[in-house]
Amino acid sequence: MSQSAPAARGLAPTSGGGSRLGRFAARLTGPLGSWWRGSVIPGIEHRAVIAKVDDEASLTPRYAFMILMSAGIAVLGLLLSSPAVVIGAMLISPLMGPIIGLGFGIATIDGNEIRRTAMTLAAGIVMAVLFTALVVFFSPIKDVTSEIAARTRPNLFDLMVALFSALAGAYAMIRGREGTIVGVAIATALMPPLATVGFGLATLNATVFFGALLLFVTNLMTIAIAAAVMARLYGFGPKLTSRQSGMQAGVIIVVFLALAIPLGYSLSQIAWEARAQRQAREVLAEQFPRQAKIDQLDIDFAGDPLTIRATVLTPQFRSRAGALGEARLAKALGRPVKLSLDQFRVGTAAGDAEAAQLASASASAASLKERENAALVGRELALLAGVPAEAVLVDRDKRLAQVRANPLPGATLATYRALEQRLSAAEPQWTLQLIPPPLPLPDISLDGEELGDEGEANLALAIWAARRTGLALTVSGRANQSQIVLTKLSEAGISATSNDSSISSADVRLAWAFQTGAP
Repeated sequence: MSQSAPAARGLAPTSGGGSRLGRFAARLTGPLGSWWRGSVIPGIEHRAVIAKVDDEASLTPRYAFMILMSAGIAVLGLLLSSPAVVIGAMLISPLMGPIIGLGFGIATIDGNEIRRTAMTLAAGIVMAVLFTALVVFFSPIKDVTSEIAARTRPNLFDLMVALFSALAGAYAMIRGREGTIVGVAIATALMPPLATVGFGLATLNATVFFGALLLFVTNLMTIAIAAAVMARLYGFGPKLTSRQSGMQAGVIIVVFLALAIPLGYSLSQIAWEARAQRQAREVLAEQFPRQAKIDQLDIDFAGDPLTIRATVLTPQFRSRAGALGEARLAKALGRPVKLSLDQFRVGTAAGDAEAAQLASASASAASLKERENAALVGRELALLAGVPAEAVLVDRDKRLAQVRANPLPGATLATYRALEQRLSAAEPQWTLQLIPPPLPLPDISLDGEELGDEGEANLALAIWAARRTGLALTVSGRANQSQIVLTKLSEAGISATSNDSSISSADVRLAWAFQTGAP
């Protein structure tokens, strides 16, 4: 190649003097701008930097292998809730290379480079998400750990971390400070959010999936744009007219605003939750003597009403502390509140405080285990019903979980009943109710005036479906046989009426009342 790399890729340093905007910028920066353009930019090895960027952004077997290994380590670290393992995945992840390459492609306005790096990046993303989803699908552990939860609520601070890290990474790439890239890879954490996306896909958890996806997209776009800005600053890219410069700046601003607005809202929500924690602690402390100690305070912000669970070590038991605290918390937080308050009395004798602390710890552990078990039951029931986990009604006190199932291809009422029975056998301490769609009911066969085995089984299935849906039934058939079925339905507490239309079949036919127009 006869041309130098900068010239061949349109990377000539920008002089800023060929347009009105350039002249204004030159006057604004003055000697500093002249020094930058005359001393700093010429000292950059543009050809070597471009070659290095191209090499890091290539779709090679090594890149694919490292993507899969990094993704595997990341998802195992997330499932085990091990920060050290997750950091290991960050260190070997090769995603930073194509993202920096995308930024340089944007800076140099090189369509081929943008397409090449975008394809490399897309291939890596698809491989990582599908591989991690496969690992989670076959994993016996599918709990949302603290490491997973930490990557489902990105906020404006995550955008700032990505911005500062990207500027450092681009600077390291341009100035030959490769060692800095390791720290940048840890700070931006590209692979763990992708592994979390795979977890959300495998468990059909939309909250985890979209939350982690937003975090990854935030990091990706911020790094690419920051790299483009740094590349332009160091003279990578052709001279631009004032209109082209304005358009490029406008695109950058629009992208940052599109990311900053939802992330800013998320940050404000997190800040409100932190204030709510502080206010709740202060309100509860007012209900007890000064010597009392709030040992545990948990708030379920997704609940409606807001559910607060607290444990207090106090020298004096306050019988009305729960009711007063609930009313004052509702007023302070501006939302309906349900307070669950456990009081442990601390005496003055030696060892009383320690005994209370142990009792509180035992209660906290039991409460945490109970909540985790309830969440697990809800997720399992949601998976069977084909609905989001939020659609499951879980009553922890009554140990009841109920969900209305979506229609599944090829499923019958017997299918839904079998699913409910299978999960009930796995969770015998819970009452699980899977409400099926109003699918066709089975016919009831009779041998004279007796129900055979098949008839008994079909009648039991119809009774189960009617109980779950709460819908009335209609019964059609020969008068004497219909009356037998009506009697058995009535004994089971099922609302059913006889359909006057006569049928020649020997079987008794059942239907949903709303489908036949019966009252």
